[in-house]
Amino acid sequence: MPETWPMPYPSRPVPEPLPQFLGTATNRQTPEQRKRLLEYVGKGYLEGKSLRVLAAETDRTQTAIRRALRDLDMPLRDRGAPPINT
Repeated sequence: MPETWPMPYPSRPVPEPLPQFLGTATNRQTPEQRKRLLEYVGKGYLEGKSLRVLAAETDRTQTAIRRALRDLDMPLRDRGAPPINT
């Protein structure tokens, strides 16, 4: 075994939030900001983006994204990666 055991893993890259969502993560969003967030999150989730990715792109927590999807009456996918069809 090499001397550097255990081998460190690189950290997960953290993307910058999209410009249209910078500074909008407050408890007092305007109705326009909330509408824009719900539209973006709903569309992104239907396209297959994960809660983690949507949270990073919108500068929100995964819980805030989950609540937004609940407000849209959108069913959540099962946890984890989809199974590999063999």
